[in-house]
Amino acid sequence: MGELNWRPFIYGGVASCVAEFGTFPIDTSKTRLQIQGQKLDKKHAQLRYKGMVDCLLKIVKEEGSASLYSGIWPAVLRQATYGTIKFGTYYSIKNAVKKHVDPAENVFVNVTCAVIAGALSASIANPTDVLKVRMQVAGTTGNTNLTLVDCFKDVYTHEGISGLWRGVNPTAQRAAVIAAIELPIYDFCKSRLKPFFGDTATNHFISSLIASLGSAVGSTPMDVVRTRLMNQRKLKNSLGNLPPHIYKGTVDCFMQTFRNEGFWAFYKGFIPTLFRMGPWNIIFFITYEQLHQLY
Repeated sequence: MGELNWRPFIYGGVASCVAEFGTFPIDTSKTRLQIQGQKLDKKHAQLRYKGMVDCLLKIVKEEGSASLYSGIWPAVLRQATYGTIKFGTYYSIKNAVKKHVDPAENVFVNVTCAVIAGALSASIANPTDVLKVRMQVAGTTGNTNLTLVDCFKDVYTHEGISGLWRGVNPTAQRAAVIAAIELPIYDFCKSRLKPFFGDTATNHFISSLIASLGSAVGSTPMDVVRTRLMNQRKLKNSLGNLPPHIYKGTVDCFMQTFRNEGFWAFYKGFIPTLFRMGPWNIIFFITYEQLHQLY
């Protein structure tokens, strides 16, 4: 019972941090692409980046290569909490159900466990997500030296403790969607591929790649909304003449984005999302499985 309690949490946290370091620049480009094009005024509605590669090149050219990793420490802190709780909770609940209720692989049980784990972990880790987004976007306003402590002080001073939970609803919903798609698909593919590849790195690679595609398609619209909600305090600072809340909430952000930019605005940053989720999941699941087999 001791193994059931702590090992999935430790493995999940370590594997999440390793995957975050390996894919963070792509995440930075995704965040930049998701916030551009908002109809705030004519100047700032213009698209600064043409795509993922153009975004990465411009960040390096205009802000320096270090800006690709701006926000990495709150991101790692996020994974140390979010990844630990998410994967630990999912596998702990799932294993408990298999042991005491039904030993067979059950899609409904897997999805339910994933939704609970995803929403719970994302809600707890939301402050680190807010700090990560603010630091990733800071370079667009010329502030390339923003530290984690400075960012925290700025949010807390001007927005209070509630500012750290800005966008928590779409964040929890996005995490629930990702977990509900990603984890059950991975487990399903892994079990179906075992007769061909066994419980090997090849199996883990293919299964994680398939899971990444599904989660990217399902989660990007909610990811766009939560990124914009988390970042709107910084938009207020950069424009100066905007009200404290550009968006009143999740529904309002959906409506304004659709009305002003159309349906495809919800898939801004999809390519870097897919390119990040693929390597992230591959690194995560292979690391997780190797830790699991090693110990």
